[in-house]
Amino acid sequence: MGLFNKLFNSSSSSKNTNELPWITLSTMSQLDEIKEISKTKPQLIFKHSTRCGISRMVKKQFENDYDFSENTFDLYYLDLISYRDVSNQIAQQFQVIHESPQLLVIKNGVVVAHYSHGDINTVDLAAFA
Repeated sequence: MGLFNKLFNSSSSSKNTNELPWITLSTMSQLDEIKEISKTKPQLIFKHSTRCGISRMVKKQFENDYDFSENTFDLYYLDLISYRDVSNQIAQQFQVIHESPQLLVIKNGVVVAHYSHGDINTVDLAAFA
């Protein structure tokens, strides 16, 4: 049975996922706050589609791999299905094409990098800390 447990992850000890310090992004006014705070601390926005399996898979992998303290980044989570207007404003205000899932890195009031889909989990966030 050990082989089946390894193959199908049915062991009694499951892999822990990180509880990330997500900040819910749900209002337009938060975008101005993010720009201002980014002048002293890098800000991350994770845009997630709750209806997309790929987005869910990327988010889960991001949560498993994320290894930074709250002092390094502020980490915003945008449910773009519920807050489509905020997602549209992000594209306009930060001059990035909308994608989902998408991760934006904001420093000094501007997007210095953005990634989508599987590229999110290959980025070296330490380079922006």
